[in-house]
Amino acid sequence: MNLDILQGKWHVLRGRIRSRWGRLTNDDLDRLEGGLEQLAGLVQQRYGLQREQAENEAEAFFETCEDLAEMDDASEAREEHR
Repeated sequence: MNLDILQGKWHVLRGRIRSRWGRLTNDDLDRLEGGLEQLAGLVQQRYGLQREQAENEAEAFFETCEDLAEMDDASEAREEHR
């Protein structure tokens, strides 16, 4: 998973994060500012999880976001064919 691509799609990713972890506030997500490595810490804090469990959940979540990377790949392929 290319985290740079996900950071470039932060507005989409932000909505998915709120859907997955409803206890995270808009202020929480504003502080992240696309800093995906910080997500596990926020999840740990808001949900009272062990660090490893929060990291595993964040990693599993990002795996479900692979369609965002595929969308970016498709856009690049269209540009190359022009």
